[in-house]
Amino acid sequence: MPYITVGKENSGNIDLYYEDHGTGKPVVLIHGWPLSGASWEKQLPVLLKAGYRVITYDRRGLGKSSQPATGYNYDTLAEELNQILTKLDLNEVTLAGFSMGGGEVARYIGKQGTGRLARVAFLSSICPFLLKTPNNPAGVDGSVFEDIKKNIAKDRLGFLARFFVDFYNFDALGGKLISDQFVQLSWNIAAGASPIATIECVSAWLEDFREDLKKCDVPTLVIHGDADRTLPIAVTGKRTAELIPGSRYTVIEDAPHGCTWTHASKINEELLDFLAKPGKGAAK
Repeated sequence: MPYITVGKENSGNIDLYYEDHGTGKPVVLIHGWPLSGASWEKQLPVLLKAGYRVITYDRRGLGKSSQPATGYNYDTLAEELNQILTKLDLNEVTLAGFSMGGGEVARYIGKQGTGRLARVAFLSSICPFLLKTPNNPAGVDGSVFEDIKKNIAKDRLGFLARFFVDFYNFDALGGKLISDQFVQLSWNIAAGASPIATIECVSAWLEDFREDLKKCDVPTLVIHGDADRTLPIAVTGKRTAELIPGSRYTVIEDAPHGCTWTHASKINEELLDFLAKPGKGAAK
């Protein structure tokens, strides 16, 4: 299995598992919490068939990557994305970040700029700023995130079982757009993640991406479901689109947070159409 070494913790390397398939213009898919690159199962074959080179990777602490005890902040995570792009020598890249992965996209742009990028996509993204503060009154009270961390610490596996019900709106869509077995697979992947990472990533959700997003000068797609219970669209997708002038904003009716599975055909249609448009620096 391919790994990229991004650092060390005491005597051991910190290695990120990645997959690199196909040929053509590169598309890097960045997964959400508490899943892995395997969550792009319904996008990967479609993008490959359309002629793209598709790279997925597992964030530190999650999936098949190393599970260090530290580094669960967006400066570190974005730098690790930068190392992947650099070590694979990727240019004219499309970055697509789902949920927590949207933060890596935003912070990468904030730190590294858009020199390597052709375009970016935010899917059910955490951006622009979740935490309620005096200058962000529409955000979520910090006590909500403290409760999440307490519940994970108390019974991580039980918390994850409850979490995925709302992640996929399983009470409404189960047996129709998603099976018991796929929810179980999601739980299995999340259960194998580092317990430390599972909690510490929650703190990273509170980071502010508004200044990062202002530096986004490449074609941008924002996709969000209007039935997202995990990251409600009014606080996230709508505001992200407003912060990036000229961005393409697509609202998927009745879609939950985990819309890359439940509404995969619509997501794939939107992605393929967006990828077919000229990217940064393309001739007019």
